[in-house]
Amino acid sequence: MKSRPQTQQTQVAMKKPLFFSVIFLLSICFSFSQSTEGIVLQVSPESVNMEVGENVQLNIKLIDEKGQILEAEGIRVYSRGRFAKADSTGLITALQPGEARIIVIYSHPDGKFLRVNVPTTVNHPPINQLVFVNLPEVIYTSTTLSVETRASDELNYTREDADITFRSSDENIAIFDAFNHLRAIKAGKVTLTASTGGVEVKQEISIQKNPIDKLTLHSDLKEVSTGDVIAFEAVAYDSNGQQLQDMAVSFSFQGVSDDVEQFASGLIRDDGHFVAYQSGMYRITAAAGGLSAQRHIKVSARQKKIKRPIELVGRGKVLDKHTSDLWVWEGIDGKDYAVTGTWGADGEAFFWDVTDPANMIPIDTIKVDARTVNDVKISEDGRISVISREGASNRKNGIFILDVSNPRDVKIHAEYSEGLTGGVHNVFIYKNHVYALSNGERYDIINIEDPTKPHKVGTFELDEPGHAIHDVWIEDGIAYSSNWHSGLQMVDVGNGIAGGTPSKPVKIGSYAYPSGRNHAAFPYHSKTTGKFYMILGDEAFPNGLFTKDKPTIAAGWIHVVDFTDLKNPKEVARFEVPEAGSHNFWVEEDILYLANYNAGLRVIDISGELMGDLYRQGREIGWFMPTDSQGIIPNAPMTWGPQPHKGHVFFSDWNSGLWSVKIKEAKLIN
Repeated sequence: MKSRPQTQQTQVAMKKPLFFSVIFLLSICFSFSQSTEGIVLQVSPESVNMEVGENVQLNIKLIDEKGQILEAEGIRVYSRGRFAKADSTGLITALQPGEARIIVIYSHPDGKFLRVNVPTTVNHPPINQLVFVNLPEVIYTSTTLSVETRASDELNYTREDADITFRSSDENIAIFDAFNHLRAIKAGKVTLTASTGGVEVKQEISIQKNPIDKLTLHSDLKEVSTGDVIAFEAVAYDSNGQQLQDMAVSFSFQGVSDDVEQFASGLIRDDGHFVAYQSGMYRITAAAGGLSAQRHIKVSARQKKIKRPIELVGRGKVLDKHTSDLWVWEGIDGKDYAVTGTWGADGEAFFWDVTDPANMIPIDTIKVDARTVNDVKISEDGRISVISREGASNRKNGIFILDVSNPRDVKIHAEYSEGLTGGVHNVFIYKNHVYALSNGERYDIINIEDPTKPHKVGTFELDEPGHAIHDVWIEDGIAYSSNWHSGLQMVDVGNGIAGGTPSKPVKIGSYAYPSGRNHAAFPYHSKTTGKFYMILGDEAFPNGLFTKDKPTIAAGWIHVVDFTDLKNPKEVARFEVPEAGSHNFWVEEDILYLANYNAGLRVIDISGELMGDLYRQGREIGWFMPTDSQGIIPNAPMTWGPQPHKGHVFFSDWNSGLWSVKIKEAKLIN
């Protein structure tokens, strides 16, 4: 007998929440509080298990206090993740193996919301292929090799979850340890077998006598600071003095910290690149074929050299509504101005005179039909502003194009909503074109050469199941969009590297990481190393965005990806403040300015080669916590976005408005 499907249900909370767009609701994974009063949103089954291509219909009901089924005009169904999708009726279609989430939301006319999450699993088909990856034909005695395989299933998906078993045909010649490392013991031939789920692969390799006679270890540096990356080179020679190019070398380190309360720690890669996290004396060891070589290096504390005080300069208080993003610019009159948006409120954008950062003055307000003006941008010539719009009462949303030639008297050039009625979360202006996100799915490219007559000329959207987008940033004719689980997308929109134009965007490259939380991106060309890095940021709220009168705790970190080889990007470093999460950021002159939500403004030294955990290396120049006892949530920093401008750093805070700080010289520290 089949068991009856279980049912999830939630009831309308009697407390009236802030208004905001459903799309942003989904992007931050917010969960509403439960109640035992009022209308019930009932969804069954409460979880779904499917095969690729299978369909499952959700049963969605609205039930009143008397148990009567109500009309459900206010119900919307959304899918999160690329593994399954759902239509407006709740019909789920399995797209590819993985974990998805279907979200059912009821919007009551009174402004109340109900939400039910339906976890959805799309099963993997059986594995049908297993191959060795880059397994050499010959290895030497007294060496250890990490054996890699690749498993794929009937749908040709690579199976990272495969449980692989390894064995050697003669363990007197070569033997596997518990972690799939093959240790070569003596000369001879041996057959290696890998197996999983009834599928196996075999390959014969030759173990030869190790010809190594000498091993040397080199580095040009003897003293460095924490965070400095040192390249150690190990060279093996045979008895004739000939260099052995194919000799496998392993690296390790030991260290004694200057601080007796800490262990000396760091990171060393297989290629000999080393970085220290604590100051002290380190010994680097290279080993190959039973021989070893060592070098010592002294490491001093980086933070003692780079630490600088951050001084509060001025405030632009906004204490009656949440503040969203900002942009600071020099006006055509030579004075400095800023624009800030508002979130979950009444569609206002505020303009400020910030010529004197200690005395920031509100000078004009534009109010549009919206709940949220999430993003604000200014054109390169300082004459045009574009503000995004979400939650319009007429559901048109879209963007407004403003004349800010005189920021004290801002005029509306045009309203544009064609194709953007689902809401615009972020925008960017580049060379008379606006790049506007549409419904969290794509960005449309709108020509504003005549700002009174905007018209669409192009669009970029991923051709992937369940794709989504959060942000786009343009530099040197390349658009860098943050596409959540699809990761960074790098697109030629006028650079020429791939022949792209605004009307014909051409994808150049991409990079995605497992968490799927890619929320923002910033390109960074390191002058000190010549490397091209992409700074990518997460966004997550594991406890929800709203915590009533308590501070919000965010999560996520900064991913540093080496994109010097556009076809082979590699994630090399990270920056994460414990118990906090990243939001927007800016890079200028080898310094990363990070709005770290509940951890305030963080200022980080990213000069030189980047590797490992930048926070633990002491690369933080300083930090500033914007607390205000009269904030929307008192004394609760929620820093949204920073921008350096003419020697000051301006930033917006969700709970308290606009701030200005100055990073003082290091010599002022006692």
